Amino acid sequence: MGEPRKDDLTGRETMGHEFDGIEELNTPMPRWWLITFYLTVIWGIGYTIAFPAWPMISGATAGLLGYSTRGEVTQDIASHEAANANLVEDLNAVNLAAFDPQSDLHRYAVARGASVFRAQCSQCHGSGAAGAKGYPNLLDNDWLWGGSLEEVAHSVRHGIRNETDDDAHWSQMPAFGEIREATEIDTLVSFLPTLPDADWDSPGGALFADNCASCHGDAGLGDRSQGAPNLADAIWLYGGDPDSLTQTITYSRFGVMPAWGQRLTEVDVRAVSTYVHSLGGGE
Repeated sequence: MGEPRKDDLTGRETMGHEFDGIEELNTPMPRWWLITFYLTVIWGIGYTIAFPAWPMISGATAGLLGYSTRGEVTQDIASHEAANANLVEDLNAVNLAAFDPQSDLHRYAVARGASVFRAQCSQCHGSGAAGAKGYPNLLDNDWLWGGSLEEVAHSVRHGIRNETDDDAHWSQMPAFGEIREATEIDTLVSFLPTLPDADWDSPGGALFADNCASCHGDAGLGDRSQGAPNLADAIWLYGGDPDSLTQTITYSRFGVMPAWGQRLTEVDVRAVSTYVHSLGGGE
């Protein structure tokens, strides 16, 4: 580090240091840049005074203007709800069994229900409602507990096999691995894919009649009053391959759906039920 000296070519002072014979000129910042910089500092200070900015222990400074993005969103939501108050009231009162799919109220219910579905249901049933292994496809007509709009709403409202709602649908398949031999289960696994045109005089037919028909029906077509699926339609919630069927028969299944009536408003239950029903899988 040496004393600053003037550069012979430019006449400006150097910074006083040298690296490998290279010296840096002491060139001041452009005036326009300095003015801009000072203005941004002034603007930043003014912003932190006027708007919420500095984090505190339990919140942030409110700012002199008292502006709040959350407050703005709350106002927008309140404005939206006020604009749709009549539709909400009508949707709460409509008879779902006679809901006109061509009405403005039905279109509102579908639009509102789509938002509810994306936020609350798509995690299990998929964004397109096509389901996944263990999560029902809502686009087909294979409804364990009924696919009318009223029945769909009941399933959404009260859920399935949960312990929080006394009106939840409830059924439980025995774990036949505790009742039958592995060879008998293998016989059933081979028999099931032959439904409904099965050989009922075969060993598999006899096993089915003794162990399965009481719930799934004599022809294996299911019983919605018990939530027993149709075994003759090639729609398998947990898979229809031999390994999956063996797992199901041996250990049983016990899928649980929450009671959304405890988490959603009644209008949202009706809306999401209408949306699901409108996808084409309802009856």
